[in-house]
Amino acid sequence: MKRFILFSLFVAVLGAVGFIAWLDHYAKTPLNINGSQTVVIKPQSGLSSIANQLVVQGVLTEAKPFVLLARSLRKASSLQAGEYKLDQSTTPFQLLLLLNEGKTTQGKITLIEGKTFKEIREQLALNHSIKNTIQDLTDANIMTLIGAKQQHPEGLFFPDTYHIDSSAKDIKLLKRSYEAMTAKLAAAWEKKEVGLPYKNSYEALIMASIIEKETGKASERPMIAGVFLNRLRISMRLQTDPTVIYGMGSKFKGNIRRKDLHTDTEYNTYTRGGLPPTPIAMPSLAAIEAALHPAKTKALYFVGRGDGSHAFSNSLTQHNRAVAKYQLKR
Repeated sequence: MKRFILFSLFVAVLGAVGFIAWLDHYAKTPLNINGSQTVVIKPQSGLSSIANQLVVQGVLTEAKPFVLLARSLRKASSLQAGEYKLDQSTTPFQLLLLLNEGKTTQGKITLIEGKTFKEIREQLALNHSIKNTIQDLTDANIMTLIGAKQQHPEGLFFPDTYHIDSSAKDIKLLKRSYEAMTAKLAAAWEKKEVGLPYKNSYEALIMASIIEKETGKASERPMIAGVFLNRLRISMRLQTDPTVIYGMGSKFKGNIRRKDLHTDTEYNTYTRGGLPPTPIAMPSLAAIEAALHPAKTKALYFVGRGDGSHAFSNSLTQHNRAVAKYQLKR
């Protein structure tokens, strides 16, 4: 009896060693791929389903060995959906690691600060790295789909580079961007300077969008913010051209005329006091920080020097001199 038990143990050990050797050989043998191949794993797929998808796509000859490998390495429950690019040297073990780490073949989309939501929609429509699903939706429909409380989308998306796979939809990207802006604005608002004349964080976002459009020079943003906040505090109109342009919409043809400054719209800060009703573009985090931490200044005016920078003035007399020097060249 004792000999039988020892023999059984020997057979079991031999079988285990043989299985381990076979599994090791399988794991390290390159898959049957010519050149390179892209495979797609569907969302919410379990291990058996993933293995069968790989068989259908010609990457595996059969599903069971891959399933055994995944279970042996305790990777069965951590495989991720997405699009993966494989080459002729890829082994089952390397494939398993790719699926486990979610190293998908990704494209990217960069949403640029200062752009309007209309421009974002146009950008998404032209990008072939993402599925376009919003072309027939209104802005309000889009905001509802991403779970936003607001109906007007302007300024509520965070400018950044977003990595995506080919199965991604534009609406999901917008949701990510909206949630990023919501989180970053809330965090910045918590650390704002005391005594700012904003009723809420949305008003700060409106101001940030104006700052974004007024200057591309990062170092000047706090000064621009300081000027506009000084005007708000004394009930002086903001008189900023970007808001006028935004209110003109498609009527703006590249040049702003004196007539445009006097034509009233809800965004014309020459004809109306206070902030416009919504942001006018997508502000950067730097513009938001400037709106919440403005420079301490007495300046009420600024004018472009023609090199991207501005001259700031405390009085109208000083401002008129700066205009004559930099704009009228007198």
